Amino acid sequence: MKKEYLARLLVILLVCGVMGAAVPARQLAAQDAVNLHGEMADSGGWTPEVIEAQAGKPLHLRLTSNDVIHGFAIGQSDQPAVDIEPGKVTELSLVFDQPGKYTFYCTRWCGLNHWRMRGSIEVSGEAGTSPEAPAPPLYQTLDIELDAPHPADEIPEGRPAASQSRISLSQHYLLPDYYRSHTPSQVFADLRSDPSLLKFSDGRVWDLVASIWWKNTTSQGIKAAQRLYAENCAACHGEGGAGDGVFAAEVQSSFGQKMEGMNHKTTAPADFTNSAAILGASPALLQGKILRGGMGSGMPYWGPIFTDQQTWDLVGYLYSFQFDYSEAYKP
Repeated sequence: MKKEYLARLLVILLVCGVMGAAVPARQLAAQDAVNLHGEMADSGGWTPEVIEAQAGKPLHLRLTSNDVIHGFAIGQSDQPAVDIEPGKVTELSLVFDQPGKYTFYCTRWCGLNHWRMRGSIEVSGEAGTSPEAPAPPLYQTLDIELDAPHPADEIPEGRPAASQSRISLSQHYLLPDYYRSHTPSQVFADLRSDPSLLKFSDGRVWDLVASIWWKNTTSQGIKAAQRLYAENCAACHGEGGAGDGVFAAEVQSSFGQKMEGMNHKTTAPADFTNSAAILGASPALLQGKILRGGMGSGMPYWGPIFTDQQTWDLVGYLYSFQFDYSEAYKP
């Protein structure tokens, strides 16, 4: 009987020992997690702003907001955005396969300087495991000066309409390299001087230009770009692209105050309905503006946020403020 009592006591002590060992393990896991606090940019943004991680190893985050609802996302990633609410903790685990610098940002319009809510995750790893350096953006390859004036030489009288045209065009005009490196105005001039198109009116040739632009995008790309534009661009550039978004005047005023005393002129958000400006801009130039941001306008740089495909989708969508895709685009 005494032996049975001692055996039961031993089992109880062992169970208690296991339970006791589990508490430090949970505490250790909490200690290993990075506590990331979000505040509106004017109040500090993300704290900490830089996070270190190891490639192939989980990075545990405990996210919370100090003021309003924010969103957390990793640029150029399929990881869905996570909402961060005041007074609540949201736990998230991430694994980065490759070393490098990854940008995280706020996905909720939390204030005038919402776009400044960015931080970085610096992922280290074994030497030689880094991916190859990306190719330079096309605007650099083509040596395009993003800030130089680029008014269109030719402007249509009406709004060109893309359609399922029966007119046969040389394949040269439909190549992505041609489309990306030429402005609509330049393409109109090329088509206008093509002997096979001399019998067509200027309006019909402009319709062909719109069709070439349509053929270099997709309905899926337009849908995706509409969402990106609404979430990230419309607040400044306006839902209709006229540069009259709800924050347009405030952003210009705020940025102008910061530029006071410097040799820069503050400009308003771009007006995508301005035919002279947009029809004189090549897709490569517009992509460069998206990647690098607009000097003098306060426009943020989106290079670390959007994927290459997303930037080209956005470029295709911006031209929809000039071209009518309704006949060619069937949602």
